[in-house]
Amino acid sequence: MSPDNDKINSGISRELVEYVSNIKNEPKWMLGKRLEAYEMYLKTPLPAWGPSLSGLDFENMTYFADPNSRETSDWNKVPEIIKKTFEDLGIPKAEREVLGGVGAQYDSGIVYHNLKKNLEDKGVIFENMDVALQKYPDMVKKYFMTDCVPASDHKFTMLHGALWSGGTFIYVPKNVKVDLPLQAYFRMNKQSSAQFEHTLIIGDEGSEITYIEGCSAPSYTTSSLHAGCVELFVLKDAKIKYISIENWSKNTYNLNTKKALVYENGEIKWVNGNMGASVTMLYPSSVLLGDGAKSDSLSIVLASGNQIQDTGGKVTHVASNTSSTMRSKSISNKGGQAIFRGLVKITPKADNTQSAVICDSLIMDNESSSDTYPSVKNQNSKSRISHEARVGRIGDEELFYLKNRGFSEEEAVRMIVGGFVGPIIKALPLEYAVELNKLVEISI
Repeated sequence: MSPDNDKINSGISRELVEYVSNIKNEPKWMLGKRLEAYEMYLKTPLPAWGPSLSGLDFENMTYFADPNSRETSDWNKVPEIIKKTFEDLGIPKAEREVLGGVGAQYDSGIVYHNLKKNLEDKGVIFENMDVALQKYPDMVKKYFMTDCVPASDHKFTMLHGALWSGGTFIYVPKNVKVDLPLQAYFRMNKQSSAQFEHTLIIGDEGSEITYIEGCSAPSYTTSSLHAGCVELFVLKDAKIKYISIENWSKNTYNLNTKKALVYENGEIKWVNGNMGASVTMLYPSSVLLGDGAKSDSLSIVLASGNQIQDTGGKVTHVASNTSSTMRSKSISNKGGQAIFRGLVKITPKADNTQSAVICDSLIMDNESSSDTYPSVKNQNSKSRISHEARVGRIGDEELFYLKNRGFSEEEAVRMIVGGFVGPIIKALPLEYAVELNKLVEISI
């Protein structure tokens, strides 16, 4: 079955959902999940809260953009035009120097994927999500959009469930520690398109892994949609560090969904940087299911030039002796809006829990703004919760002090902003810290 191009490129339809599943040769149960998600999507309205999504033209968007290139583990076999795009972004140079493996997605398809042999020998699985569905169908069926992020969560997880394509699948065996980070890079290159990559990571008992995602898109005159999904399973005594640096173009709507289920003594660390997109709605979520589970979230948001960065995080404490921290830093400049939404929920049986939410905002001019909406739902009296929020500007005294020591005003501003974003820079591998610093400097 192959619908004509007009139907593929004229909005979402049942025919398109079936086409995507068919072209990927998926098992019937996956097509069933897609169609179920599609039916829910049709019946569900857009969110009635948060930034306006009226700029998205759902009817005239391309929902599946095939890169017309087969996946390869040989960089030399990647088409030149695609290869140049990723080489400009530092791939595969980063793979050779600091990474254990790399995946690269161009629009709706993975074009390159590779894993170092020593990790493969330890039983680590690092695959394109489409390939994992073929190689490990039982494992994918067990975890894919079931307990962590069901398609029914909200309208855009429904859309994602219907049309997901590409992404990353990682399984780390018991007690295996992956010393070098694994990375995937997602490039959305087609105008008026949507990208729905799916990331699924399973850290088995006692395992450890750091995973890095990078995202970007060129600037066009029409709007695009990014609605990826990240599902993390942190099993007993496991540790996952998830790093994401997103620098979408300013005509992109970034409506991503990320969630981790954390079991006994497991630990999830979120490190997020959001620099681009016209509108971002992103709230990484942790559900602490096992005794002693931990969640730590650190994010930097830059809202510049009329961008709306609506971000934050969610933590649900289900088990006892769990702890969480949520630290957010935002910079608003040139009319940008930074909005933080933080939700902490403590259930009745979650004794001896601790949670801290810290929000720091830096407003660079009179046209920009920063808002904070913390929410706490505490059903257990044996818990400790704290919240701090600070909003400030770069003061005349600080500028005067630095200028008197020989710095220009521009250099002084950069020094102050550099100190402000310092904690998240320290949490990144060196190469990515340098790149993030450059992005911040360009934007201010």
